[in-house]
Amino acid sequence: MASSTPPTLTTAKPYHNHHIHGIQNHRRHPPPPRNPTATKPPPPLPATVSAAAAPHRNPNFSPLSSSKSHLAADFSGRRSTRFVSKMHFGRPKSGGPTRHSVSAEDALQQLIRSSGDNRLIESVLLSFQSKLCGSDDYNFLLRELGNRNEWSMAIQCFEFAVNRERRRTEQGKLASSVISVLGRLGKVELAKKVFETAVNEGYGNTVYAYSALISAYAKSGLCDDAISLFESMKLSGLKPNLVTYNALIDACGKGGADFKRASDIFDDMLSNGFQPDRITYNSLLAVCSGGGLWETAVSLFNEMCYRGIEPDIYTYNTLLDAASSGGHMDYAFQIMAEMTAKNVMPNEVTYSTVIRGCAKSGRLDQALSLVSEMKYANIRLDRVSYNNLLAIYASLGRFDEALNVVKEMENTGFRKDVVTYNALLDGFGKQGRYDKVKELFTRMKNERVPPNLLTYSTLISVYLKGGLYQEAMEMYKEFKREGLRADVVFYSEIIDSLCKKGFVESSALLLDEMTKKGIQPNVVTYNSIINAFGQSQTGSPNDDKREIVCLENGEKKVNNRDEDRIIKVFEQLASGNLHIGDTGGKEIICVLGVFRKMHELEIKPNVVTFSAILNACSRCSSFEEASLLLEELRLFDNQVYGVAHGLLMGYRENVWVHALSLFDEVKRMDSSTASAFYNALTDMLWHFGQKRGAQMVVLEGKRRQVWENTWSDSCLDLHLMSSGAARAMAHAWLLNICSVVYEGHELPGLLSILTGWGKHSKVVGDCALKRAIEALLGGMGSPFRVASSNIGRFISPGPMVAAWMRESNTPKLLVLEDDRAYPQTPSLQPLVL
Repeated sequence: MASSTPPTLTTAKPYHNHHIHGIQNHRRHPPPPRNPTATKPPPPLPATVSAAAAPHRNPNFSPLSSSKSHLAADFSGRRSTRFVSKMHFGRPKSGGPTRHSVSAEDALQQLIRSSGDNRLIESVLLSFQSKLCGSDDYNFLLRELGNRNEWSMAIQCFEFAVNRERRRTEQGKLASSVISVLGRLGKVELAKKVFETAVNEGYGNTVYAYSALISAYAKSGLCDDAISLFESMKLSGLKPNLVTYNALIDACGKGGADFKRASDIFDDMLSNGFQPDRITYNSLLAVCSGGGLWETAVSLFNEMCYRGIEPDIYTYNTLLDAASSGGHMDYAFQIMAEMTAKNVMPNEVTYSTVIRGCAKSGRLDQALSLVSEMKYANIRLDRVSYNNLLAIYASLGRFDEALNVVKEMENTGFRKDVVTYNALLDGFGKQGRYDKVKELFTRMKNERVPPNLLTYSTLISVYLKGGLYQEAMEMYKEFKREGLRADVVFYSEIIDSLCKKGFVESSALLLDEMTKKGIQPNVVTYNSIINAFGQSQTGSPNDDKREIVCLENGEKKVNNRDEDRIIKVFEQLASGNLHIGDTGGKEIICVLGVFRKMHELEIKPNVVTFSAILNACSRCSSFEEASLLLEELRLFDNQVYGVAHGLLMGYRENVWVHALSLFDEVKRMDSSTASAFYNALTDMLWHFGQKRGAQMVVLEGKRRQVWENTWSDSCLDLHLMSSGAARAMAHAWLLNICSVVYEGHELPGLLSILTGWGKHSKVVGDCALKRAIEALLGGMGSPFRVASSNIGRFISPGPMVAAWMRESNTPKLLVLEDDRAYPQTPSLQPLVL
């Protein structure tokens, strides 16, 4: 890649014209209170929500509570290259007088030169024993050895010092110091042993030692252990201090605990008279970031500013991570603008976070522009930035540029790591370049880069989707030999890959395998299976036929409980012995079994679940079957059910008001999740003959820009739409053209309808969509024909379309009418308004 060239932008930077309104009023006006009983959360506001409009409240803040929407996209379980909450590591130390002696610095240099030789280390410590001034000098040595990852030498130094120190207080300081060092280096078991020895010897029963071990647990993500130790500390009669509470909240963020747990700790801290500081709020924001709680993060940021606590670079970076993880990229750019306005200059972590968010949201051009801007600002790309950049190029199939990034990365001093290889394996795999995937994996092992859980799940998924079942089985067997432990994301990835190939029965088998191993399926796992039932009619012509399994409480029963079912499934796939059964009338029973299991495990659905349910309704052959699925939808979320049911019964103004409110909430999702919901709802309405309602939904989606660049005077781009949504939109677009003709205006010289099935399409659409539009246009007698150069593009000269529009019967064909009205049934309860 070229280095340090200015970005060729003719406009302001993407975030410079989006200053967030109202931050100057933070200290005078508090943010609106968070109401834990509210049925719907507030809309996702920018980080500096207009404080002037907020009602005044008492500075004694009410307990924090999560405002996560029931429809919020499921971002938990994502595998990041770093914990954003670790950004305190390496922060500049505050200035102040040094408390160690010059002799301690001399001892440090000699110890470093003695690394690896325990006898020589002991000799150095003995020679400096009379020169070192107590615990201050030894604590300096411990800290500096930790900074150099010399944890073994740090333990030896600690043992030397504590055996010569007779004062319990000073011994306690040494213990706290070495526990902190070991915790920072991830040596949590060693830290625990030091703590237990210190307690048994009588000098470790201090709030500082407890706080240090709690912090060590936090850095390793051991939230339960941290909380258990906190309770033991209180039982021993010690009172926690602010450092203890901050470490405990930090443990919640790094251990994946829900926000309520962190909120309870925060409330306990306030009730004991401790006022939160910047680290407190940064840790709370990290909990929100990990849990996808964007609205709660915004409220916390506002509350922090209202208390007069100035945000620092770590605050902004963590808030940016919450925004980027949730797909709120417009707000992310506003936050960056706010940083520069407050003289908090973005660093490499800032850019890496936003670049990753842009890539996740499909804004790849913006991501690449940020990389150019980062170089122009002389901000050195770190390892994460490089890995994000090559992942973008790999996902685009621009492998020459991806490999150039690898070369630049290595020339800068960063060796390829497991994240680098995972990005390349995923990119080449998605492009079907399986020989390159095998070559890269071999090179990865030759370079002694150990594969991790994500490596194996990526390879297994790539091979499954490519039909290379033998290779998938070999990868799984190697994963087992390496002794790695599967998690819910690993299983969910395999289940999703099997579902996309049509092997739903095999996927259902793995649900029971997961629970047998103590791994609880999450909403993503179930979404894959539910969605597989709802997508069987929209796959490629070469897709496998669909297999069916009947679930009892959501699980398939098998005889051999000790058998590894993944290997059994892969063996059947590889041998071609996995027989496909007839769907018959069993499918609806299977779907209902999945729902029952979700209810039983109290797994909360998200908007993807609702879309999958609506897709499954579209496959139902009768309205009675669909009513059973909609009844499950009512049990999950009454608002979504009320809108879907109300529109299915025919247009009513009060139902449409609720629909608009629902669409407001869906709009806060990332674009792919929002468009999937609109597609699913429209398909269901179209399938059951409510074509006018379907058209209202797609036109509302167009108004809200759910599908980008869908409609122009000369072109209709349908490649991101489902077949029902596309047909409803095509009617609306053609009707608009008809009005243009009847108003006496000329049409463009050439009109086009794109379905995304052509060889030049940037995003390949669904072949079923192409067939549906072809049948629609042919049934109307339209002049649109398939372009010779692009089988997914329908074209017609403007004059021919105008002549067709002037035919007497054409306007009638374009106006949609509902096929039928559905009566109220006992199984479908009306929306209570």
